Amino acid sequence: MEILGTTLRVCVDDLETSVVFYERLTGSPALRFERGGVSVAAVGCFLLMSGPESELEVLRKVAATIAVKDVGEAAGVLTASGATIVAGPVPTPVGRNLIALHPDGSVFEYVDRNAAGAG
Repeated sequence: MEILGTTLRVCVDDLETSVVFYERLTGSPALRFERGGVSVAAVGCFLLMSGPESELEVLRKVAATIAVKDVGEAAGVLTASGATIVAGPVPTPVGRNLIALHPDGSVFEYVDRNAAGAG
């Protein structure tokens, strides 16, 4: 499994103010989308999320987002290594993702840029 990078997940109260700060910090423009009632802004290596507390409570349990070349391959490696896939792989607006529970109790999201039917 090839790991391409990591995105730090940050739950914020005021997305607009936070976006301005993180755009200045990283020098990157925010890419915005909505998912499950949560407003999301990807800025550099940060994924800012704002929305209802009930949704953010679940999102806070995921330590980080890990970009991989292929989510399907990652699922196989994770399972063979003792992790449990708790959600996915499923298509997203930019590729596919899955949520995995590592044997140590850590929860991570794995994402790729592949089309839903690829891989």
